[in-house]
Amino acid sequence: MYEESLAEDELRASIQLSLVEGIGPRRFAELVSHCGSACQVLERSCDQLAEFTSLPPQQLTALHCPSGRARAAEILADCRSSGTRILLCQSQDYPSLLREIHDPPPLLYIRGNRLPRDDLSLAIVGTRFATPYGLEMTRRLSTAAVQLGFTVVSGLARGIDGMAHEAALRAGGRTIAVLGGGVDRIYPSEHTSLANQAMKSGMLISEHPPRARPTAGAFPRRNRLISGMALGLIVVEAPRRSGALITAQLALEQGREVFAVPGPVDRDSSRGCHQLLREGAVLVESLDHVVEELGPLAEATWDHEGHRVHHPAELDLNELERLVLDAITTRSTSIDQVIRSSGLPAAQVLSVLSVLEVRLLIFREAGQQVRRA
Repeated sequence: MYEESLAEDELRASIQLSLVEGIGPRRFAELVSHCGSACQVLERSCDQLAEFTSLPPQQLTALHCPSGRARAAEILADCRSSGTRILLCQSQDYPSLLREIHDPPPLLYIRGNRLPRDDLSLAIVGTRFATPYGLEMTRRLSTAAVQLGFTVVSGLARGIDGMAHEAALRAGGRTIAVLGGGVDRIYPSEHTSLANQAMKSGMLISEHPPRARPTAGAFPRRNRLISGMALGLIVVEAPRRSGALITAQLALEQGREVFAVPGPVDRDSSRGCHQLLREGAVLVESLDHVVEELGPLAEATWDHEGHRVHHPAELDLNELERLVLDAITTRSTSIDQVIRSSGLPAAQVLSVLSVLEVRLLIFREAGQQVRRA
């Protein structure tokens, strides 16, 4: 009970700290890092905090405002009653890719369920005013993504975003909708049913507390979460002045791969994608181009069947290919050892090795040796 009480106190203190105007993700991290916890930040006096932070006096005073504590307690109670989960940045379940960006949200509010396989995510974004061509390309890419085992991330907006979520769900996959307001404030309202479906096969996620209304200024910051949670970002349709291009720029700053789908040269909705392509984005006609470009993962993760995945191309392996690959390590492994470990006939192993080599999942070395890429 004592540990549960401590966790509850830290959650409440973190919420209270995040509510103070002017304390963004980086300032929040600075305060908590210096003091040791959000609780300890709030236990310091204004004079003590002023010794190491440049916060103006009014913000220091706001840290100790009784109304802030009451509001934080109210938010925590709302989350408990609605089943909204709160993840602190230091939580083990916090999305690992998102934690790597330079300004990860100190808190995430989640409705739905997060799974380890969601670390294998692709973001698909584009214009709200999508053409039939753009919607069809989005449907194909999102469907192929979940069929390979990726989770599809987008922003629940009209047009391309909505189709990305819808296609992922229709294909029986998982999807994550990143919101610009609280997770109980669905915008646009016509996507309420889509959001409810996403909660059952994925999650709604926001850095804003419940009841927070979406504002115009919140959406550009929301976009950094869309790109930050994914291995790569696919832009399907976007005019030159587009939120999707903002997301693409954020993805580049975060070290994510950016992909763009070309379109008709005489359409305004294609010009943003063509601009990205001129600036070095990877041209995408099918999801194969995305998987090829992503290459080996920085850290292995788990797929939906519980296999350790080191490369996105592994998501497309059949049972025999997975069996042979699992018999190979990142060190030189003899083909005889692969045959013994897999229990398969030699001819079958040699055939599968050729497939794995073409997919760049293994390398052949001298002396009948292979190793994992």
